[in-house]
Amino acid sequence: MKKGACYIVCAGDVPSPLSINKGEGDLIIAADAGYKALSDAGIEPDVFVGDGDSLGFIPELKDKTVLPCVKDDTDAHAAIKIGFERGYMRFVIYGALGGKRFSHSIANLRCLSFIAERGGEGIIADKRCTVRLIEAGKTYCFCGTEGYFSLFPIGEDAEVTISGAKYEAKRVSVPFASTLGASNEPRGECSVTVHKGAVLFVREPGDRDFFD
Repeated sequence: MKKGACYIVCAGDVPSPLSINKGEGDLIIAADAGYKALSDAGIEPDVFVGDGDSLGFIPELKDKTVLPCVKDDTDAHAAIKIGFERGYMRFVIYGALGGKRFSHSIANLRCLSFIAERGGEGIIADKRCTVRLIEAGKTYCFCGTEGYFSLFPIGEDAEVTISGAKYEAKRVSVPFASTLGASNEPRGECSVTVHKGAVLFVREPGDRDFFD
């Protein structure tokens, strides 16, 4: 298992300016048109993955995986699989939301579940927010007094405990078909514990302390 993080840049909206603080052992993958976002930011990817349809060409990188246009996985999903194959368990995905295709935003959110199912940790870093998946039996802690955070159950009802927030809760059920978990506000040292199910945790504006 690699100790570093796998950064994947996709074709959606990216922070401006895009900045990746690449550490020793980290890997940067351009998922198709994510290559342009990296190039515009002056960042050289380690790997290119894609079919070239959204970028318009295949970059001349030594390490690249050219995918067929007709395939089962999206370019981002394929990039995540390559990250796992190379031993990475931590993923930061830029350009996963917004862009021209709303369907790809949904697909990329689903990829967080794919990462979690394999024991990894995934974060979508958008220019407006960060999104992560919190599974049952896990607690996520963060600090802050500004902005909002929201919890959206995935696949089934969730049961959560929230402390250090404007709206606190102790083992409260959050129905899957509801908006009950939207727009809470942190009040300093805040924690979210998921007792049942899994939730998408959305922080607005996003934080940049991706991993503990």
